[in-house]
Amino acid sequence: MTVDAPCRVLLVGMMGSGKSTIGRLLANATGWSYVDNDELVLRAHGASPRTLLAERGETVMRQAESEALASGVTLPSPAIVGVAAGVILDADDRETLRSGGIVVWLRAGADDLAARAAGAEHRPWLDDDPRAWMTAAVLERDPLYASVADHVVDTDAAAPDETAARLVELLLAETACADAPRATRE
Repeated sequence: MTVDAPCRVLLVGMMGSGKSTIGRLLANATGWSYVDNDELVLRAHGASPRTLLAERGETVMRQAESEALASGVTLPSPAIVGVAAGVILDADDRETLRSGGIVVWLRAGADDLAARAAGAEHRPWLDDDPRAWMTAAVLERDPLYASVADHVVDTDAAAPDETAARLVELLLAETACADAPRATRE
């Protein structure tokens, strides 16, 4: 992250790592806006990533996810963005992540990820053998996530609300977020 980066939190990690759940919990705890990749893709293309994949192919879907990332890093701060898992495979998208805000890698083991993500209609990669696909993807992608992460949080180590509370503390210690407006809780 650059020193003058805004308080824009980019949640990265494999499908099933908790980006949507933790993103919403962070938004509730801070009052900051939250937007998910699937929502950004739907707004821009009128279709979900899975529909784009089925009807127009992987190249179109990946491009839509890259466009969603580009849109997410332009949101007014403070903001929280759930980023598509696959954008990490593209070098230009990794650079967008590095310069776009505070990158938080939500990390979990392949077995936990496969158990959480399998069966979800919007996750076509897991239709045949979720554990084998996830194991191979984690091996390929973990070094890439590590290369962009400002913070790494293991989501298989605590409940989502505990993870979100820990992240709020980490984020408020960031210079870019220290003075960001927050929701007040009584």
